[in-house]
Amino acid sequence: MLKDVVTRNWELKLLALFLAIILWIILIPEEKTFAEKNLSLDLELVNLPQDMEIVEKSETIIDLKIRGRKRLINELTSDDFSAKLDMSKASVYQEEYPLNASMIKTPPGVEIISFSPVYIHLKLEKTKKVEMEIVPTLIGRLAENLRLVKVEVTPARVTVSGPESKVRPRDKVITSPIDVSVLTDSTVLEVDLILPRPELKLLALYPRARVNLIIEKKNGSSSSQEVKKSKQPTDNRN
Repeated sequence: MLKDVVTRNWELKLLALFLAIILWIILIPEEKTFAEKNLSLDLELVNLPQDMEIVEKSETIIDLKIRGRKRLINELTSDDFSAKLDMSKASVYQEEYPLNASMIKTPPGVEIISFSPVYIHLKLEKTKKVEMEIVPTLIGRLAENLRLVKVEVTPARVTVSGPESKVRPRDKVITSPIDVSVLTDSTVLEVDLILPRPELKLLALYPRARVNLIIEKKNGSSSSQEVKKSKQPTDNRN
């Protein structure tokens, strides 16, 4: 009897089952389907030892291929992901650092299918600290009736740090240009400091300097002496 129930009109029952499957596929909710997506995100270098500097590095962009439910995938952007490379055990002798999926933080329900690169090139050097003299940069010329008596810079020196190969003993820190042609009297100016190379950095809470320009008016003695000297040959001939 059971066999008769199962086999009776089996063609119609099979057709009905087939149509039900097709209908289910057509009407399946979007959130139950999966999709893939490609994203690019920046690799962040964290926990770099304080006594080390990065002097060379390859591209730190990670190309990521992910998979997840279609509705979720469509809403995701690179801002929803993060990638961090722990540099706490970095060494000046190592230049290739492997990457793995555990370094990439993803939202729940997202699977990482692949990513590249799998290595990043980094060259490190020990940090060197030195004190450098601050040299004021003066441009233009004072008026003819004025003379620059003295230039004082406060502080006179500043501590600078950077990679060993970029710090040189004779380096000096210069100030932003000071145009003396517009000055008519002694003045004190606050100016920015300019490092000799972009790889260096100032170790100062206040990265500026104060320049004291002492200016005096010329007296007439020098000009009168020049006049007397110019007349002396004429007097000898007479």
